[in-house]
Amino acid sequence: MICSKKDLKDFLESDKKALNRKTKFPKVNDYIWKYEILLRKCEYYNNCKKDLFSKLMLTYYKYKKFKLGIKCNYSIPINVFDKGLSIVHIGPIIINPRVKIGKNCRIHVGVNIGADAMHSDACPTIGDNVYIGPGAKIFGNIVIADNIAIGANAIVNKSFEEKNISIAGIPAKIISQKGSSAIFKNVMK
Repeated sequence: MICSKKDLKDFLESDKKALNRKTKFPKVNDYIWKYEILLRKCEYYNNCKKDLFSKLMLTYYKYKKFKLGIKCNYSIPINVFDKGLSIVHIGPIIINPRVKIGKNCRIHVGVNIGADAMHSDACPTIGDNVYIGPGAKIFGNIVIADNIAIGANAIVNKSFEEKNISIAGIPAKIISQKGSSAIFKNVMK
């Protein structure tokens, strides 16, 4: 969670590295990086500042994030992702505000992470270095351990607390003992 100006800089730098961006500022059409910057600024002004100017800045950044979110088809609330977020493509991503996701998450298009149908507050807790493939659906009061790779179109409705595994299928099950480390190594070259 961003709690200071230093945290904001750390989060922005980690996100930039996770997105593998080399320039100092986003290019004109780099909507993903721009969205992540707006997300982090909303978190900063929401968590750290309480004066009138900061409330105005929060309103401004929320509006810009909302507008860009419509363009990119993202519904990502603040204070869900730790640093190192990497959104891979523009396209539908829907996340419940009660979800907690660790550092260095790589998330693809068509992902839905949310509550159990019976309990609106029963949301997943996802660890560090998790790769979430295209179309994955993750829901319920579950725990996903560190270094897990979730395959494309997987339906994850139970906990996976063993680290360094790959899961896929409907419903998801363990398919490999490799985990996400190989994926992140290839992406961060």
